[in-house]
Amino acid sequence: MPAYAVLGAQWGDEGKGKIIDFLARDADIVARFSGGNNAGHTVINSGEKFSLHLLPCGIFWPQTLNVIGNGVVADPDVLIKEIDHLQSRGIDLTGRFMLSERTHLVMPYHIRLDQLMEDARGTGALGTTRRGIGPAYSDKAARTGILAADLLDVDEIFQRLEAILAYQNAVITKVLGGPAISLKRTFDKCRKWAEKLGEFIGPVDTVVRESLDEGGTVLLEGAQGALLDLDHGSYPYVTSSNPTIGGACVGLGIHPRYMGGILGVFKAYSTRVGAGPFPTELLDDTGETIRDLAKEFGTTTGRPRRVGWFDAVAARYSARLNGYTSVVLTKLDILDHFDTVKICTAYELDGEVVSEFPASDTALDRCKPIYEEHPGWDKPTPSITRRDDLPKEALSYMDRLQELIGSSVDIISTGPERHETVMARSVFSP
Repeated sequence: MPAYAVLGAQWGDEGKGKIIDFLARDADIVARFSGGNNAGHTVINSGEKFSLHLLPCGIFWPQTLNVIGNGVVADPDVLIKEIDHLQSRGIDLTGRFMLSERTHLVMPYHIRLDQLMEDARGTGALGTTRRGIGPAYSDKAARTGILAADLLDVDEIFQRLEAILAYQNAVITKVLGGPAISLKRTFDKCRKWAEKLGEFIGPVDTVVRESLDEGGTVLLEGAQGALLDLDHGSYPYVTSSNPTIGGACVGLGIHPRYMGGILGVFKAYSTRVGAGPFPTELLDDTGETIRDLAKEFGTTTGRPRRVGWFDAVAARYSARLNGYTSVVLTKLDILDHFDTVKICTAYELDGEVVSEFPASDTALDRCKPIYEEHPGWDKPTPSITRRDDLPKEALSYMDRLQELIGSSVDIISTGPERHETVMARSVFSP
């Protein structure tokens, strides 16, 4: 079997964790390929809730190998905490988890830099999670990063750290006015990380390719969403990696011919966390109602998410960018509570109707949504598992969404638990 990418199709927080967990039943490997612990994936199994920030969401299926690819930047402290937490709850990771030797590490100075830079931006802050993700990717591009592989020969890191910290501390103290990072404490951390993580570090790219060559099924777990992509999102209010399909190949070291399917995960409405333009944002009682019903608060930061109606202009752009072979629709049950639901089908920009997603964040900020209204449904949808049992108005709403997106809705989530899922069509090749 080939590889199947599960990508966030909006501004992140679409419910990818639940979908990955659901599909991982049939997977040999689940692989994270981008982002860091700025992501937050929630999985609920048999009433137990797990919040993961680095470990892939296939970790709850005993037959799967779960890997973190080279496209991720990993905070070792967070990763160790997640491993310890899962093991304390009876989930054995022995032989079931691998961290790519090519993964870059989020270092203490990256976190300090992220926090100080956000503070320095004042009212122009980007809304980062302050977890050090952007500075870690900056060092990766500047070729001054520390790899997971470096922990396997930890004594060789000291001189490199000394040179790196001389520069980073100059920025931290003289430019940003913060306290310096200790070289000794940082090196001591590296030793602790080497002891805790050494057994898990390995050649992820080789393992994934060999599985695919032998007919294995590999799920590629996306983080964040297409509209936060560093190159194709609403720049500069974006993440520091590529959560789109191109990033999936680069972030795991596999070529596009391995791809068997690309699943775009959409909420039945829209949300966004942090700053940046959001054309369909609802700053009224309807928005508050959706937020409260769906508990729209960030898994990573706890910040309330901004809420809006479904944006089909952004959705079409996301679909063209990634080539979705299937659409996954989550949180359909949240819309049970409305007499009418709306879909943004175009924008009004400076007096003109536009149907394309603007590249300029200032232009996008001036866009006003043009809506079409659809009747709501009075039959509850939570826990429905058969498509035919959904209300006809909900099916009509989904039919319109797939027409606007250009790809069929093959999986529908009707609740947070694994079993609360409608599989309208298999997303795996026969």
